[in-house]
Amino acid sequence: MELRQIPKLWVVVGVTGLGFLVALEFAARRYGLPGPLTSQARELVLPPKSGPVLYAGMALTMVVLTWRQRFVALAAAIGVDVTFFVVRSASGIEVQHGHPFGNGALWVIIGCAVVAVTRRTGPERALLLKGAGLGLLLVAGRKTGDTWLLITAKTRPTVLDPYVALADHALGNPSWVMGRIITATGTFGFNFLDVVYGQLAVAAVLVALYQLRNVAVERRFPRHHLVRTFLVIGLLGPAFYMIFPVVGPVFAYGTGTEHWASISLWAPKMPPSEHWAVADLWPRTAPPVTAPHAIPFDGITPRNCMPSLHTAWATAIFIHTRKGPRALRFAGAFWLTATLCATLGFGYHYGVDLIAGVVFTLTIEAALRSYDRGGDRAGIRLTAYGAAVFTALLVSYRWLPSQMAEYRWVAGPLLLVLLASVIYGYVRTVARWETKPEPASQPQRQPELL
Repeated sequence: MELRQIPKLWVVVGVTGLGFLVALEFAARRYGLPGPLTSQARELVLPPKSGPVLYAGMALTMVVLTWRQRFVALAAAIGVDVTFFVVRSASGIEVQHGHPFGNGALWVIIGCAVVAVTRRTGPERALLLKGAGLGLLLVAGRKTGDTWLLITAKTRPTVLDPYVALADHALGNPSWVMGRIITATGTFGFNFLDVVYGQLAVAAVLVALYQLRNVAVERRFPRHHLVRTFLVIGLLGPAFYMIFPVVGPVFAYGTGTEHWASISLWAPKMPPSEHWAVADLWPRTAPPVTAPHAIPFDGITPRNCMPSLHTAWATAIFIHTRKGPRALRFAGAFWLTATLCATLGFGYHYGVDLIAGVVFTLTIEAALRSYDRGGDRAGIRLTAYGAAVFTALLVSYRWLPSQMAEYRWVAGPLLLVLLASVIYGYVRTVARWETKPEPASQPQRQPELL
């Protein structure tokens, strides 16, 4: 029964995902932008903009392959990339806005899917299709996110930064504090954190590869792994960008990435936004406590602050490294800490964004693990509580920021208590799931209904 249902489930997921991509493609075309399908199709031949992500997707696909097949796949990807490089060099084509590699990885992922359909049957076909699906989901998720961010800039002409900045007074304006600290560290501090911040997807793939290391031997995927959490965060999180559009303090209260132009080694530069900003205050002076109002902003800067998905993904990495070896646990803690410092210190997020991002991730993790356990009651309660706290946070940021700033010594600790309560609930629930003591002998034990 179960084996018969799995293909139907994957068909439903595939059709739904394809329908979303097609809808997003039409929405992007309406604003004169290339959609995710067009952008991905171009990378079959043109220099890809996401070369490392394509190879990370291929690495996820290769978890279902044997070692011999992995070497063949890697050799094929490198061979295709070398061929494209030679042809482009001979034709005088310059790679200006992309990477000189990555096409081969995409060809290998698609090739695995074709082989699964034409040369495999039964469980082997399903396993290979799942592997190719993981790789394609990673690269498609990147393209979908890029397109969605552009759409938020085009469809939300006003932003709610004054509301969030006012609410952030309850936490002591941590973005302003961390921004001054990173500015004081100079070139080394900024570029070190910039590498950590920009390579979040690579860190996630490394953790996922550790979790999926036995797939080729066991011929099945584990019940719960990091890739699932990442995809759900990426699917649900951007919807709140449309509900709560925020650009971040470095744009709303500063000069955008121009603030880092003198010390950045490779960060992409965006047009200065001082003529859209409320004032040039970040990170020197905290914004004044005044009546908040929506402000107009440009049609380029993504409204991608609430909640902080970078924090959400880094939190997911931290959670999924807790059962790994010591080096992996240390790496997960380091990545979370560095990401929190970067999101605040670069001026991309407010402190209240980070609290919402952590609650968002813990709620999703609880929902996924509860689903795996057949709808565990404790997991359902935790999911409902996390969703209620997340909703309360967004409502308070939008409708009570003045009160939060005025009574900061009450609102700040209350925010931290709400965050701690969700963390405590998650830790306690997971500990209960993972420690299920059973009697030493139960010869007459009846099967449990999970």
